[in-house]
Amino acid sequence: MRLGLALGLLLFGADHLANPVRYLAMLPGTLPWPGAIVAGTGICEIAGAIGLLVPDLRRAAGIALGLYFICVFPANIHNALTGGAGISGLSAAPDWYFQLRLALQPLAVWAALWSAGVIGRPTHRRPQEA
Repeated sequence: MRLGLALGLLLFGADHLANPVRYLAMLPGTLPWPGAIVAGTGICEIAGAIGLLVPDLRRAAGIALGLYFICVFPANIHNALTGGAGISGLSAAPDWYFQLRLALQPLAVWAALWSAGVIGRPTHRRPQEA
């Protein structure tokens, strides 16, 4: 999972920097410095991906990525409410796509923390016999 998450973050982070217009449209209009936010989120994704791959940085990267996924949650709420209207390349996506992204956000937080070894995998515990 760590490698898949790192690869995805590298690709999305690079896309933030290469195609900022797509991500600018995802931001609520009330946020200041949208260009800096998009560039910063791309850099955060790339740095987090690299951190997951470096053992000495892995734990800090997982915690930072978990916080990052929480911080971008308002943009996902905005997209779910607006249906991605105005997002270049995504505006043709059905409403359920944006709602699914919103629903999967807790999974992204968990994946970042689990991939870094910050938390363990959920397990089913059997009740102890008396």
